[in-house]
Amino acid sequence: MSRLQQTYGLSDDQREILATVRAFVDREILPVAAELERTDTYPQAIVDGMRDLGLFGLVIDEQYGGLGESLLTYALVVEELARGWMSVSGIVNTHFIVAWMVAQHGTPEQKAHYLPKMAAGEIRGAFSMSEPHCGSDVSAIRTRAVPDGTDYLITGQKMWLTNGASANLVATLVKTDPDAGHKGMTTFLVDKTPGFGEVAPGLTVPGKIEKMGYKGVDTTEFLFDGHRIPAAQILGGEPGRGFYQMMDGVEVGRVNVAARGAGVARRAYDLALAYARERETFGKPIAEHQAVMFRLAEMATKVEAAHQMVVMAARRKDSGERNDLESGMAKYLASEYCKEVVEDSFRIHGGYAYSKEYEIERLYREAPMLLIGEGTADIQKMIIGRRLLEG
Repeated sequence: MSRLQQTYGLSDDQREILATVRAFVDREILPVAAELERTDTYPQAIVDGMRDLGLFGLVIDEQYGGLGESLLTYALVVEELARGWMSVSGIVNTHFIVAWMVAQHGTPEQKAHYLPKMAAGEIRGAFSMSEPHCGSDVSAIRTRAVPDGTDYLITGQKMWLTNGASANLVATLVKTDPDAGHKGMTTFLVDKTPGFGEVAPGLTVPGKIEKMGYKGVDTTEFLFDGHRIPAAQILGGEPGRGFYQMMDGVEVGRVNVAARGAGVARRAYDLALAYARERETFGKPIAEHQAVMFRLAEMATKVEAAHQMVVMAARRKDSGERNDLESGMAKYLASEYCKEVVEDSFRIHGGYAYSKEYEIERLYREAPMLLIGEGTADIQKMIIGRRLLEG
């Protein structure tokens, strides 16, 4: 077994879960990922398999039918899934963020209604924060929810929803008081039917956004046009707390993105190592040429560093402490290292890397998404810097 990405201090249950997921990835994901990615096909059979393994309820408390596992366990599972195909880990991530938000901030009624069905995979989550014009400036969102009797009417456009079509529950950030800044934002739990077109009265999912990578998983827009929603669907039951709730979800989401970076980097390294051992030039495997050997050494070090940052950030959150510093560092480092390791693997493969017959070509298109997801490198540096200045 490779010495890379070993995590010490795990329980027997954690090791068993990881071994099960690792075998699932090797058996059910790696053999089909290339074809599914090429055709941009939603991996329904893989999703059904993850549901049967209980992965949709991995961190949901046992009283709601979940496995009650830690953020660390979840992050290590994501590493394994991303090693197989990053898109699959994205399907789990948005669901996990919504489940986390409901568990941490939902009313007792919301927890009792949603969490058991989310744990069983009957309800699948997505979350919606971004809009076409605002990017990282969350305070600039324009989607409004206006009171109308005991309901609200939502109007506006949301962007970059992972699982936007396949999910049937979407945690959506809107403005309920435009003059109150961050305190004027509210998260609504929006129920919808899966699919495209009008998925609820006044809510349309126009179609998939075409992307250079991160295929298979559906990424969509949301168009709200007077969508009526009861006030009881406000997360936590109280308006004005949406920004805080979303940032809590994004904080754990950054651990997920970091774990995805570590998983993709590991796969790129493994591919490079295998290729360097079998490809020969000047009478010996290229792995024995010093230039390639040094490159492999640098790649392995980055893979290991990214993994350890993920573990640190997850364990910090599991301890009950604030982890925005650690999750920001982990996300920044892992996504940047992932890009570098994938590029180095691309170089080692030489001309073959440019062929779609080789898996590294797919990883080369997928890695850039991690530089953007859950906040760019500049946003992470801003978070890290501010936290450091707090002392």
